[in-house]
Amino acid sequence: MNIRFDLRQVRAFLAVASTLHFKQAAETLCITQPALSRLIKGLEESIGAELFLRTTRQVELTMAGKLFMEECQQAITHLERATHLAQQAASGDIGHLSIAYNDFSINGVLPSILDTFKEKYPDISVDLVYMPSHTQHKALLDHEIDVGFLIGPLALDGIDTFRAALERIVVILPKRHRLAGRKQLSLKELADEKFILGTESGWSEFRHYIFTICMNAGFTPQVVQEASTSSGIFGLVAANMGVSLYSDCIKRFQRDDIAIVPLDRDDYSVETIAAWSCAYATPSSRLFQELLHDKLSGHDLG
Repeated sequence: MNIRFDLRQVRAFLAVASTLHFKQAAETLCITQPALSRLIKGLEESIGAELFLRTTRQVELTMAGKLFMEECQQAITHLERATHLAQQAASGDIGHLSIAYNDFSINGVLPSILDTFKEKYPDISVDLVYMPSHTQHKALLDHEIDVGFLIGPLALDGIDTFRAALERIVVILPKRHRLAGRKQLSLKELADEKFILGTESGWSEFRHYIFTICMNAGFTPQVVQEASTSSGIFGLVAANMGVSLYSDCIKRFQRDDIAIVPLDRDDYSVETIAAWSCAYATPSSRLFQELLHDKLSGHDLG
């Protein structure tokens, strides 16, 4: 199919679609209103569909217009990103990688992966951004990040995933807690305990999992304190405010004011996955994916 319209017409369409007002859109684009109307009319003729319903009082998007707007917005995002990457390459910056991470990945498997990647590809710049798992879903779909490290499993159209880690759930207790000396614990033994969990805004997926396994064990956890970070959770536990459940990546921390006791079931676990768009990947992202597969599959990286 041959495209018979240009980027100027698309930007004009998006300006009208966002304001639903030809005069305001024309002022935003710094063109006259008749010129804007000609651009829109030409676009509609090229597409073969009416994009706006116009009356003397208002402007509305047709169904065709709404669908066209959604796709155009994504196309503009891709073009802007492509332009940025081309400018980077022209200035000597041969590669760039944007990676989002959650608490479990940055406290677990991710640092080793990043260290290996930077050693092998020192000229590729890496931007790291903290982002809760549920927020990463949209960021991946909108191509705002190249790779995300988040709680799995994940099933989103157009997104590929790779298991980076599978870690058991452990109980975190104050050092002097009556259960702190145990070799393992069952969830039922925590039924009467006060819980400290991550906030809903940052830990929604893990909280949902914790509530699910606790309710399957016959109780609803009594949450008395919340924290936005891992260190906040550990500090509240150390202060004897309650107990918590966490990934066993906590064993990498050196703290002598809390006790870590495994649960008695191996299937209580949290999966960390790496995820990326299967339709849109930069050269740097592809290199990262290859290294990830090699490193976590036990292959020699050379």
